[in-house]
Amino acid sequence: MYAHQDTQSQLAPTIGPVSTNNPVPKPIRRMDNFLEEIQDQFERKMRVDSLLLISRKLQAEFKVGLQSSRKCMLPSYNYTLPTGEEQGTYLALEVGGSSLRVSLMELSGHQSMLVRRIEHSRIDKNVRNLEGLAFFDWIAARIREMVVKETEIHERMLGNRPLKMGIAWSFPIEQTSIRSGRVLEMGKGFRCSEGILGQDLDQIITLACQRAKLNVSLEAIVNDSSAALLSRAYFDPATRLAFILGTGMNAAIHLPISSLGRSKFGLRPFLWNTDNTHVLVNTELGMFGKSLFPVTRWDQTLNANHLLPDYQPFEYLVTGGYLSEIVRLILVEATQTTNLFGGRLPLSLWCPYSLNTHTIAIIHADTSPMLSKSCALIQQHHPSESPLTASDLEFIRQVIIIVSNRSSSYFTAGIHALWSLLNLTEGIDPATNNGDNISIACDGSVINKYPGFMAKCQGILNRMTEKQGYGSARVVLEKAGESASQGAAIAAAMAARTV
Repeated sequence: MYAHQDTQSQLAPTIGPVSTNNPVPKPIRRMDNFLEEIQDQFERKMRVDSLLLISRKLQAEFKVGLQSSRKCMLPSYNYTLPTGEEQGTYLALEVGGSSLRVSLMELSGHQSMLVRRIEHSRIDKNVRNLEGLAFFDWIAARIREMVVKETEIHERMLGNRPLKMGIAWSFPIEQTSIRSGRVLEMGKGFRCSEGILGQDLDQIITLACQRAKLNVSLEAIVNDSSAALLSRAYFDPATRLAFILGTGMNAAIHLPISSLGRSKFGLRPFLWNTDNTHVLVNTELGMFGKSLFPVTRWDQTLNANHLLPDYQPFEYLVTGGYLSEIVRLILVEATQTTNLFGGRLPLSLWCPYSLNTHTIAIIHADTSPMLSKSCALIQQHHPSESPLTASDLEFIRQVIIIVSNRSSSYFTAGIHALWSLLNLTEGIDPATNNGDNISIACDGSVINKYPGFMAKCQGILNRMTEKQGYGSARVVLEKAGESASQGAAIAAAMAARTV
């Protein structure tokens, strides 16, 4: 449910394990006193007034990004949102860092969609090591495995009727149209970009499918956050924003074209002479917030040892790829200073990113007597030389709660900031009847699956809008399950309609 952070963002250990031959250092402070310090460090800027100030500062950064940045606030080639009346059968690919989903989606109009078939393939180290075209041949083989199970679709593809396809591509790409883009370095341990950098993704995938005797037509390429927005907007026309919060984070927003600087569109001057009024914008939200968010010494350690320090400052504070690492860094210090784990940290916890977010989510939600479920889980994955005490377990759980609460608070400030930007660019005053409620699509393992996370974000958001005099529930967070596959199919339907 919660993937490990990839190797390119791992820390080098800054301190080593205590030798089992050495005496355990005496604690220099009480565990409860250390917990109070942690709480103060993390919660000092979590009050509503502080979050509203963070939101205003983020909005200022967004405005700058909309005018000139080449790394964030990137206009896509999607100009309109779905009407809910799109129809047809589409192949949808969701290509992520750890998995491939191949889906057959049937859109029936009237905001109706049927998932005819969906198959999941794990992208393990062997697949990530496939070079160049071999990776895309692997994808084509997975498509073929699914399609042959759908006799009607397979027979259609053997004829002269190509199956229209959309792709949710979770890697860097220099998009040149709704259905094409140049392949960039993929990162995340993938080698397939070797030898094909700068080549057109449409041609690469189409040729791979032809080699597998698949008659397909790539209609659209979208990223994960844009797919989430399109997916939710198909069912709810009030949707204008979508957020992803899992191992990483991102957001998409539908904005007036006039709110972006002309240079952001590159060689697309035709936009200014067409009927297009809006564009779907990929915010690259994780890149914002440098020197804006209050940080702790554990955040500073994580950032300093990161292979890309300061590259995604917002992401480093709130996402599933880093929450558990911040907790681990605190546990290391607590072991050395408060006698947590009997003063001897489990050897596995000396390794950066060895504590995963799935584990801390289970501990966070543990209501078993004496936290026995948490105790068994820790001993299973991170066996300790000393028996875990009740105080140890409660301390660990409280640290997890404190760190995750800050994540939900800061993430909500980001939601509020983009909602405010939308209101500003559209000339909407939330204090009047002109400001209707807005639905926001949310996808990702943390926002949708971490215990109580979305509910906490919604509560914070309600308090922020109430503080501004707008009332509560003006912004409604909605789960967008399977949004990448659905959004890819919807994007393909919309692109095919405009041809």
